[in-house]
Amino acid sequence: MRKNRFLSVLAALAVVVTSTGFALADTDPLPSWNEGATKTAIVDFMTAITTEGGPDYVAPADRIATFDNDGTLWSEQPMYVQLAFALDRVKALAPEHPEWKDEEPFKSVLDGNLEALAASGHKGLLEIIAATHAGMSTDAFTEIVTDWMATAKNAKTGKLSTEMIFQPMLELIAYLKANEFDVFIVSGGGIAFMRPWTETVYGIAPPNVVGSSIALKYDDTDGAPKIMREAELNFNDDGPGKPVGIESHIGKRPIAAFGNSDGDFEMLEWTTSADGRRLGMIVHHDDAAREFAYDRKSHFGKLDRALDAAPQEGWTLISMKDDWKTIFPAE
Repeated sequence: MRKNRFLSVLAALAVVVTSTGFALADTDPLPSWNEGATKTAIVDFMTAITTEGGPDYVAPADRIATFDNDGTLWSEQPMYVQLAFALDRVKALAPEHPEWKDEEPFKSVLDGNLEALAASGHKGLLEIIAATHAGMSTDAFTEIVTDWMATAKNAKTGKLSTEMIFQPMLELIAYLKANEFDVFIVSGGGIAFMRPWTETVYGIAPPNVVGSSIALKYDDTDGAPKIMREAELNFNDDGPGKPVGIESHIGKRPIAAFGNSDGDFEMLEWTTSADGRRLGMIVHHDDAAREFAYDRKSHFGKLDRALDAAPQEGWTLISMKDDWKTIFPAE
């Protein structure tokens, strides 16, 4: 009797396991992606590098994926989110710096000349960051960023910035993690600006964030040890700085990289030029109806050189219009 009951339990368990297995196999890991060449490229890449014994197999320890942030994981129009934060900081600190009314890029901020400010790109942003994000401890800065991000809204849509993240990219990050990838953000934005919220928003913890930084200094003069932020640029993690940041911070070359602008060119090139199966993808903002449409002439997220190079480099263009069923999580 006990033997029959045991066999019955085993049989029932087998049905459950088998059914669950089929259910998992049939579950689409990228439900917000339309069927087509782009989605197929992702799935085929994953199948190839995770098939043990296959010619393209990559051990889990070497499965590194890097993502740009602005324009790749969330909207960067009508301006970078950190730029909006920096503008608020300039205005708040202006009374302490009367010289800013005659110095660029601060003059453009105070005059409301966003066109001139936009033309300064990441360089202008980094100058503002060095001047307005310093003179305080790292803990104090984290608190300022956290408070600001809680209510920060997109100037065009009125939505919270954290609501304008790209659902298909969240699914892609989850898909990579489910297949034992170590996923990093590698952005031209400030590392200290991103780290307070990336884990909550993207599921990417602070140690896995690589970005631009200002100089830091240890200070224990008042008996309370702290790290102080100094008004000096330490590292620009944009363009050719991205592979350097990857090597310095991660220590391994990625096998998959995702960007959206010319600032990601070198990261994509560094990733896909190595031996073995590689994946390089560029988010192309071509959906004015649901987000924004821009590329070659945009001050923020300019995509020109990388757009031309994509076919010969083997980089896949992700069309927001054609490849994504939905763009934002709330849709």
